[in-house]
Amino acid sequence: MTTSTSWWACAVGAGLGFTLLAPQASADFLADSKGKLELRNFYFSRDFRDGFPSQSKREEWAQGFILNWQSGFTPGPVGFGVDAIGMLGLKLDSSRDRSGTGLLPRNAEGRAEDDYSKMLVTAKLRFAKSELRYGGLNPLLPLIASNNSRLLPQYFNGGQLISRDFDDLTLHLGRVDKVKQRDSADSEELTTMAQVGAWSTAIHSDSYTYGGVDYQPLADLTLSAHASELEGFYRRTYLGLKYSLPLGPGKAFTEIRHFTARETGAARIGEVDNRVISSNFGYQLGGHRFSGGYQKVAGDTAYVYLGGTDTYLFSEQQAYTFSLQDERAWHARYDFDFATLGVPGLTFTLRYVKGDDVDVSHVSTRKAALLRAAGEDGHEWERTTDLAYVIQSGPLKNLGLRWRNATARSNLQDGVDENRVIVSYEIGF
Repeated sequence: MTTSTSWWACAVGAGLGFTLLAPQASADFLADSKGKLELRNFYFSRDFRDGFPSQSKREEWAQGFILNWQSGFTPGPVGFGVDAIGMLGLKLDSSRDRSGTGLLPRNAEGRAEDDYSKMLVTAKLRFAKSELRYGGLNPLLPLIASNNSRLLPQYFNGGQLISRDFDDLTLHLGRVDKVKQRDSADSEELTTMAQVGAWSTAIHSDSYTYGGVDYQPLADLTLSAHASELEGFYRRTYLGLKYSLPLGPGKAFTEIRHFTARETGAARIGEVDNRVISSNFGYQLGGHRFSGGYQKVAGDTAYVYLGGTDTYLFSEQQAYTFSLQDERAWHARYDFDFATLGVPGLTFTLRYVKGDDVDVSHVSTRKAALLRAAGEDGHEWERTTDLAYVIQSGPLKNLGLRWRNATARSNLQDGVDENRVIVSYEIGF
């Protein structure tokens, strides 16, 4: 038995043993527990419009079930608990020439599997205002943002400590060593995102360590500093500022995110030299929310981040991330909440991002090869629309309907027209 397995077994055993021995402990452990079953029906279609795609279209339809149970904690200075999540994905429609949407795993022949499932258990320990967790994790932090944009969410295996014992401070510390990607039931080794061929995904790392501090000196001001290391690959840092204030009849807000990355240790994917500033400024008035900003990638390589996760950049869209070498991007966004018109649960979002000045030296597409031969830079744009409605009352309460549309064009990678239709329903217990 490995050390990590022994630790997990001891933690779970101690928590369960305590609940069996103490009636009050069992009451808190069970009475404070909560569960949720989410049904997620997902249709995904990505039509490749230009370039040299390996397939003309990716289109699949699938049904997902996500059962999430969280226990309470045993009483006393140190409380123990256990969380569990089980996930099942079922194929409704797919074919070999349309697979690869990220909804379903593919076999060696390139066909989508009929079904796949995964289960994760997390032991947790609470003392004062700190919580230690070991097992299945889906952190949403600047340097490790788990992806939940398909049928089933991405989960990591490891340990994480979150502490709020100091006033106005939140401390994060974690280490993960395996990942279950959103379209896989397997525990896989860690790697980095390909970034259109800039990095190799065939090289793996044994662990990813991360930590950070969020400081909130004022109710509307948060300052953040985080750092991480993908063993044998690179180190990353993050500095963030988030601020809002009343202005006239509405509220102004701003957020600035700064990332750096350098190779470390064996530098197994080669040189990493990257700096990114990503900004967002906006104003909210009633149900209207206007925002936009500027982003710049600097250094000798593309933006680098953990395989399968989100970028945590304001530029990231459905098809493109706008984070390639030397790329600069402008983004604009408009949100409207129809609750102000008497239709609670209905929301609309429109986004547009334009990127240019891309150095295509490390981009592996045929389009990029033509640009290199001509001595030209890359440019791209994407427009996305998101319309969602969640029923607020009645027998269908919590039924969610969502349509996401994207149009993206680029002179360095494939252009796409994309549609996602998601029907979800949550049952709490």
